[in-house]
Amino acid sequence: MATEIKAPTFPESVADGTIASWHKKPGEAFSRDELIVDIETDKVVIEVVAPDDGVLNDIIKDEGETVLSDEVIGHFNTGAGAPAASTESAPAVASENTDSSSEAALSPAVRKLLNEYNIEPSLIKGTGKNGRIVKEDVTAFIENRSNKQAAPKVSEQPAALSGERVERREPMTRLRSMIANRLVEAQQNMAMLTTFNEINMKPIMELRAKYKDEFEKRHDTRLGFMSFFVRASVEALKRFPAVNASIDGKDIVYHSYQDIGVAVSSPRGLVVPILRDVDHMSLANIEAGIRSYGVKARDGKLGIEDMTGGTFTISNGGVFGSLMSTPIVNPPQTAILGMHKIQDRPMAVNGEVVILPMMYLAMSYDHRLIDGKEAVGFLVTIKELLEEPERLLLGL
Repeated sequence: MATEIKAPTFPESVADGTIASWHKKPGEAFSRDELIVDIETDKVVIEVVAPDDGVLNDIIKDEGETVLSDEVIGHFNTGAGAPAASTESAPAVASENTDSSSEAALSPAVRKLLNEYNIEPSLIKGTGKNGRIVKEDVTAFIENRSNKQAAPKVSEQPAALSGERVERREPMTRLRSMIANRLVEAQQNMAMLTTFNEINMKPIMELRAKYKDEFEKRHDTRLGFMSFFVRASVEALKRFPAVNASIDGKDIVYHSYQDIGVAVSSPRGLVVPILRDVDHMSLANIEAGIRSYGVKARDGKLGIEDMTGGTFTISNGGVFGSLMSTPIVNPPQTAILGMHKIQDRPMAVNGEVVILPMMYLAMSYDHRLIDGKEAVGFLVTIKELLEEPERLLLGL
């Protein structure tokens, strides 16, 4: 008797999902806990693994179709055909998949990533069964490549030399679609303003340079700049509760805790995992948490629970070279802090011109709740805490 393959139980915040890719075809055998299908939701990609050894019987929901929580998406026969597949077909499979660049060995999800980033399959060493390239191999290759990603495949086609104008069309992913909708919604439903300031990064840079080796040796994680900004934001949020609040209908919800979202770039788009109860975290815990989320985002392992909630967000466009920008608030939050590139600039200090490493800070906020005085005061507080790190460490 065939056993049902069901979509996972989605949280209340997720209405449905879309079948991103099937990793098995009807008639193919699989082992227990082997990945068989990816389901993309508005927030993350959920991997559905085989509950037992078996053979895929049929597919009810094909790629691109919408599925609900716990909906049946296919059937498999437990154990049926698995021994035959492993004995009689093993040589054929091995010969097909020995060359990991074979198109037949690539799943739709892998083929899509390879085409999108113009990557030759032969450049990637597959870690799947019989050397097959899996999605994680491609995302790891993209992450470990040079800073500049490869140009789209279209730009290198010989057709362009003959005067042809080539276009490539593909459907927007659910995650990218949700990002787009939320950004438009934020701009339409908020009275959003942005205030700017600049910060002298020299004190933090000197402190980091002096203790980074000892810090990494003691805590087994690197000391970056983000943890200082997170800690400074927590202290500023305590002094300006409206910045840590949210609007719910006609009510203002003030939060007694600080859950900080840290914007992280992933192959599928910008995601914002949450560091919870940051007031009780050390700099080492903050750095370890950010690093862990970065790895999970790269590998597509972020869960819905990792990105649910949050009272304030920090976005660092400086890692991509941005000198100044106006970040968009992430609803239902009421403010977001934007960090930017550190750049040497001539500054007037005590009547003399001094070259200092400066960073522009931007804070976008919902003017319905936060007045200009509070917004400017919040940003100035962060500036003061970071330009005099002893204030941050002493709680002054």
